[in-house]
Amino acid sequence: MLDFIWNTASFIIALSILVAIHEYGHFWVARRCNVKVHRFSIGFGKVLFKKLDKQGTEFVIAAIPLGGYVKMLDGRVEEVPEELSEFAFDKKTVWQRIAIVAAGPIANFLLAIVAFFLMYTIGVNSAKPIISDVAENSPASVISEQKKFQITAVNGQDVNDWEALNLMLVAQIGESNFDLSITPFMSTNSQIVNEPSQTYTVSLDNWKFDPKKESVIRSLGFVPYSPKVYLVADSVADDSASQRSGLTVGDKLISIDGIKLNDWQQFVKIIQKNANNPLQLTIERNSSHKVLTLVPDSREVSDGQIQGYIGLAPKVDVYPDEFRVSLKYGLVEAFTKGLDKTWQLTELTFSTLVKLVTGDLSVKNLSGPVGIAKGAGMSADYGVAYFLGFIALISVNLGIMNLIPLPVLDGGHLMYYFIEAITGKPVSEKIQEVGFKIGAAVLMTFMSIAILNDFNLL
Repeated sequence: MLDFIWNTASFIIALSILVAIHEYGHFWVARRCNVKVHRFSIGFGKVLFKKLDKQGTEFVIAAIPLGGYVKMLDGRVEEVPEELSEFAFDKKTVWQRIAIVAAGPIANFLLAIVAFFLMYTIGVNSAKPIISDVAENSPASVISEQKKFQITAVNGQDVNDWEALNLMLVAQIGESNFDLSITPFMSTNSQIVNEPSQTYTVSLDNWKFDPKKESVIRSLGFVPYSPKVYLVADSVADDSASQRSGLTVGDKLISIDGIKLNDWQQFVKIIQKNANNPLQLTIERNSSHKVLTLVPDSREVSDGQIQGYIGLAPKVDVYPDEFRVSLKYGLVEAFTKGLDKTWQLTELTFSTLVKLVTGDLSVKNLSGPVGIAKGAGMSADYGVAYFLGFIALISVNLGIMNLIPLPVLDGGHLMYYFIEAITGKPVSEKIQEVGFKIGAAVLMTFMSIAILNDFNLL
């Protein structure tokens, strides 16, 4: 329940910021073009807050935080007195109307740049993309390297952390192959030394990727490096199943219900499958074996299944400092990084849309409000810098989505106005009406698919 409240609150905050900036783009340019604005609204439905400015514009916060709008004086939808006609949107030149409509998506791209700039100024702690192993008979099995290695570039573009690598690999969906540059590591007197870089061509002919089952990195056969986890209790939560069973810090886990334990993940899977079921756990304490009765507590997970847990954390090796990376830059470099990141996301989002249309990417990968809310909640958990990165990501997506040439979106209006600019006359109202109906149907179809996909996340 607390997760739901946190995710919802984070979603509302993120969406309100995105909508406010988008609509303010329309509003700001409309004012500069001397268009009268009736209302600037964040949200739909019942008005919760309203304020009137000196120019007669209502600034509104409404009850349903799933969008917003700027209502301008427009002779196409209302009677406009003769003395106010010069302030009507439809009386402005076609280039002024183009500027007003385009200002919303442009504001989203500017928001992304600023958000990334702030994120890189604050700094984000991340990890280098270090691979400890490659799965056999996987796309990545072309790499013959036996030691740990760092992925340094994809198709010649540098990557320095997992998030950048993930975006680069997602962009390869629908491609036949891609080039991957790696730097092997070797250990000499406890020091990690880089070897010369190597480049491989990874074939994607037999690549199968289901984002609901595994990450894009693991689907390619890469096994990310993680510190060694021991079958030794490092911390025991108060009033937990572990504490009630008699487990203490330093206990070594030997077997459970007669099954020998080989690694921590094996132990976790057994616990998760045995909620409220008594288990006989054999431990080693002070060089002698002891059998404890362990009854895992139960909790409901995201897919509605009941899962066992015991409140026990294992001993884990320290993550090597050499594998860490801090993404923090000075003002000029942070701004440059923000521009680069925004452009990279723009390219990725555009290519993703193209692949949805061509069928290279399944519509099952679309997310609606629930998916966005979970993303907002998770990013907020990690702090302000990560939340800024999430806002930038969604802002780029919102900007591009609004530029799609569907008549119900900003892109559709721009399409009509550019036709008017080229032909010298506006598109007929009948054609516009048909276009709006088709656009609404297409948009509703994609929204319905996204919401249906969200039900799988509940």
